[in-house]
Amino acid sequence: MKSLLVAAFCVAVPLGAAAQGRVPPAADRPGEAYEQFLLAHRLAEHDDEAGAIAAYKRAMQLDPQAADIPAELADLYLQGNKFQQAKSAAEQAIAIEPANRDANRVLGIVYAGLSDTDRQTAPRARGDARPEDNLAKAIHHLELAVEPAVGADPNARATLARLYLRAEQYDKAIPLIADLVAQESGWQDGPMLLAEAYAGAGRIGDGIAWLEMHAADDPRLLPTLGDFYERQRRWPDAAKTFAAALQRSPHNNALKARYASALLNVGGRDNLGKARDALTEVVAARTPPDTQALYLLSQAHRRLGDSPAAEAAARRVIAQNSKSPWGYYALAEALEMRRAYQGVVDGLAPVIAEHRKEALAAAADDDVFDIGLLLPHVGFAYQELGQFDKAIASFEDARRLAPTDRAIAGYLIEANIAAKKYTAAIDLARAALVDHPNDFGLARLQAQALRQSGKADQGIALLEEAVRKHADEPMAYVALAQLYSDATLGAQAVKVLQDAQAKFPKDNAISFELGSVFDKQKKFADAEAAFRQVLSREPDNAAALNYLGYMLAERGERLDESVNYLKKALQIDPDNGSFLDSLGWAYFKSDKLDLAEDNLHRAADQLRTNSVIQAHYGDVLFKLGRYDDAIAAWTRALAGDGADLDRSDVDKKIRAAKQKLNKK
Repeated sequence: MKSLLVAAFCVAVPLGAAAQGRVPPAADRPGEAYEQFLLAHRLAEHDDEAGAIAAYKRAMQLDPQAADIPAELADLYLQGNKFQQAKSAAEQAIAIEPANRDANRVLGIVYAGLSDTDRQTAPRARGDARPEDNLAKAIHHLELAVEPAVGADPNARATLARLYLRAEQYDKAIPLIADLVAQESGWQDGPMLLAEAYAGAGRIGDGIAWLEMHAADDPRLLPTLGDFYERQRRWPDAAKTFAAALQRSPHNNALKARYASALLNVGGRDNLGKARDALTEVVAARTPPDTQALYLLSQAHRRLGDSPAAEAAARRVIAQNSKSPWGYYALAEALEMRRAYQGVVDGLAPVIAEHRKEALAAAADDDVFDIGLLLPHVGFAYQELGQFDKAIASFEDARRLAPTDRAIAGYLIEANIAAKKYTAAIDLARAALVDHPNDFGLARLQAQALRQSGKADQGIALLEEAVRKHADEPMAYVALAQLYSDATLGAQAVKVLQDAQAKFPKDNAISFELGSVFDKQKKFADAEAAFRQVLSREPDNAAALNYLGYMLAERGERLDESVNYLKKALQIDPDNGSFLDSLGWAYFKSDKLDLAEDNLHRAADQLRTNSVIQAHYGDVLFKLGRYDDAIAAWTRALAGDGADLDRSDVDKKIRAAKQKLNKK
């Protein structure tokens, strides 16, 4: 059929002297070239690529200074995916007419393809063009091809826009894509690319303004608008936008997961419940379930106070993808919620040991199992279990992975303080403050270590200077007051807190600490007034409820009221070992020994290094006649942290229990 078409064209368009084998006079060559040019066009339109190429080449011989002829040939080669030939023909056109739009368009597309291939292939050999060189050439030629924009090929402009994004030339991409989106309503990728350009340029606010303007007419933009709200941490707006997107696509599980994630960030029990329900649907919709949705579901359960459900979801994440640290991370959080610290160690320590050598030897960008997410959790667990050397080793590994991380430095310092390695803690704090000279938390830890090492004056001076630098931070005054109080400078502690209270009249942390200082000074009426002030502003402040309840129990006063406060604190934080101890102690003072033993047993199992809690448990066991168990608890008290413990009194109790045993 093609040969017939060629014959027909030969009749319709005279081939001229060149086609008949003779060389026409110079004056006739442009006309003959034009004839061949038209013939090539027609042959190309009828899919006779070989005939069209031959005609273009004849036209080029007849008129070698006509740039449009090799430009058209380059385009034909490009359509046939003959990129090298297209490049050569376009370069011929450019040599004649550097600004030739069609030739530049072809070269731009060819170089764009080369730059894209560069990104996907193995490292280049010596002498090969660099990927960024091909990208730059593609942009250069396409810029010539689309200038001026009037009449420019929209596909070339769209390709240039994508190249701008790849080259991170966002300020050039934004106006180009915006014009294209306005002119080409059918360009479905355009709005998303424009959003990407705004994001890349850091112009999130401008991106949001544009998306808000267009999302009502194009609901496909709603998920992108939600993403932009997330970038600005505008979680309520993000949740509302994802909810609107879900109305259009109620079965879109990816949208449900985004909606749930935003709700988790908004917080509040109602939103957490909605997030849990949405994630439950997402998880049920796929077999196997989406691991990210399972992880978020574990977080939702945990924040709703359902530790068993949080743990179950975390273990499903691990079962589905044990090569990711996120399931173990969620498991640690779920177990920490109920203070199951041995469970944290059992769950995380073997995984950390398996990947430790590889992780510590890896470069920052290596794709290895990230034990850095898990090390702080297992370090905390070891610390709570009184295994201080293992806690320190865990935090030291974490610091090797993130040597300038302020939080990791703080954890390591705290672990050394807990292990009574005060000199090491001081040195670590001093070194960390070199990297973070204005970090109040590190200064506070150094001051604590100095006091514990017998250098209270140095610690106080350090913290006083730090408070002057952080005069607008309420917690700075709280920290200084605690240090004064620990150094038996109660009057100074009261003054700094009262001054801070005048400056920050609504800050509960200041009122709480004032109550604690008054309690230590045995000014119980003043202490109770301070805690009641906290509760008047925040009725569900579990720490204030616990402190007030314990203070009453310790003095054996208004024990029914004490129990009510402590029960309410435990409703808010059911597995808090300190709260369990307080309630058990209130029951002990009320002579309700079975209830006392149950709560104190749970507290003592959880906080094995807390000397006061172990001593309380020993007291109730002794009163129940379980002398061996009482001696064991009191022995743990003597070996514990020693805070607020009367060691001579505990020694007397142990001797009394042994006498009871001897009489049996």
